[in-house]
Amino acid sequence: MVLSLVNLCAREVVSDHSSSPYWLSCVPRELYRALLDAAFNHRRPLAVGELVQRWPERTLTVGSGRKAGQCPPNRLCVQALLLAVVRGLTDKRCCLQLLNLSGLQCEDGRVEDSMGGWSITVALCSMVLQARAAASRAHRKDGERERKRGLEAERDRGAVKRDRGTVGCGNSGEGSHGGHSVEVVGKMECTTNEQTLPEFESVKGVRRRMEIQRRKISSEVKSNTSSNNGSLCDQDWDEVAVVHVRADLFINSRSWERVRDALSQLGHLQLHCRYLRVEELSAPSIVSLLGLLPQQDLLGVDIRYSSLGVSGLAMLLPLLAPFPQLHSLRLHYCNLDLQRTQPGQQGALQDMSKGLGSLKRLKRLCLTALRLPGHLRLLLSSLSQPLEVLELPYLCLTSTDLAYLSCSQHASFLRELDLSENRLDESSLPSLRRLLGQAESSMSQLSLCGCGLSDTLLGALLPSLSCCRALRSLRLALNPLSRTGLLSLARTAAGIPSLRLLLYPNPLEEYVPGLPALPSSAQLLDWPLLEEPESRDLTTRLLDEVLSLRGRSRDLIVTSDLLNYSPDLTVDD
Repeated sequence: MVLSLVNLCAREVVSDHSSSPYWLSCVPRELYRALLDAAFNHRRPLAVGELVQRWPERTLTVGSGRKAGQCPPNRLCVQALLLAVVRGLTDKRCCLQLLNLSGLQCEDGRVEDSMGGWSITVALCSMVLQARAAASRAHRKDGERERKRGLEAERDRGAVKRDRGTVGCGNSGEGSHGGHSVEVVGKMECTTNEQTLPEFESVKGVRRRMEIQRRKISSEVKSNTSSNNGSLCDQDWDEVAVVHVRADLFINSRSWERVRDALSQLGHLQLHCRYLRVEELSAPSIVSLLGLLPQQDLLGVDIRYSSLGVSGLAMLLPLLAPFPQLHSLRLHYCNLDLQRTQPGQQGALQDMSKGLGSLKRLKRLCLTALRLPGHLRLLLSSLSQPLEVLELPYLCLTSTDLAYLSCSQHASFLRELDLSENRLDESSLPSLRRLLGQAESSMSQLSLCGCGLSDTLLGALLPSLSCCRALRSLRLALNPLSRTGLLSLARTAAGIPSLRLLLYPNPLEEYVPGLPALPSSAQLLDWPLLEEPESRDLTTRLLDEVLSLRGRSRDLIVTSDLLNYSPDLTVDD
């Protein structure tokens, strides 16, 4: 990447912290963005703090514009940013009103000294609580100062009364009439001042009076909020908040209480959640959390490893309807096992279907390991508009489910489809081929990992795959293919011009002998590969020959590395 002259100069300026008092006093506001980017890129937390504390614009966005391969912000820089936001609340030079940290987190554990979603969420909540505590201390100090000023003003008014009374009594004789007038006027002025002078008018300065009045309104709103059992509306938040902070929140059982405290009370910093991810929380805790979030900003909810059951999900889904912008719902391992019949199960499923139907803007739906065989029609038919992303791994889909999906309103609109770990056989292939035919112009990502596709089944599916002219990512790992079947897959993949990533399974010839004829995905995952590299080298060489013949050696990535392949390779050029 070629740096511009502005970026090069900004890097030199922030590199020497001892010179910051000189350039901070004269740098134009147009250069603050370049200086802040340079401070983040070169890990200068002190420069980050000083720039943010004086931020001259109303909006500051950090993290969301990161390009592929670019390192995320350093942990110390993120902490310096949050501390500077708190300090900026009392700095007259700071104009910040909206801080956008969406996408700031880094979930790649291989990146050193970065902050994940969980750490950033805890740091954000600590920032909110710290700002609230600082405001409370300042409010108490201001109240004490106002009380002292009020006492001093009261003493001054008493002294004026005594002086005027003395003047009125001292004038007698020929000046008695004038003295009487002075006394009357003095009494009228004192009476008028006592009746019309508000409490805060004893303070000199318009700015100071406005500050006192604003804090008085804030305290009234807070008292009204507490009297209404802590329920907050967006209007109350907007009246009090000074800086709105937009971020993705990651919440688990350890951080739940701190997040609740940060969201449940009014303050000068307000958290807005763009994407919410919760793990290991009970249904009542999730209900409480949804009640605390501002409704206008939430775009997606991701619930993982929570033992909700069908009844718990049926209770939660209607509570998502008031969020008007919600378009993504992901449910992972929420303990829904409908392979075992239980009392009231069908009624709870009906409620769950109605809850999904109430989400009018839903575009992405992920149901991972919910074990709902034969119930796909019941769940998806209630949706008012077609889905664009559908992820159904480990769902125990039946041929009836696939037949419904291939004929549903969603088929021709699907951009991403994940059917991994659903066993496919000859009875389900016609429905899958019809589904691919419906989505041939829209499908960009398809995952069929661990679906039991043998050479015969995959051979019947390849003609339909070759017609998917928008496909950019094809994942077929952990399927029992021979080397011959793998080469047929590679020829078909090379013939799809839009394809950029092929995740293929290790052929059966590369495993240690002893596998059954049609092994499962779990067996393929656990079974050792041959220690001799000759077999893997032969596969790689044959694949390279296929790609070279089709002229796809440079723009098509083929890999069998299930753990380390990069989904970023599928991003549009």
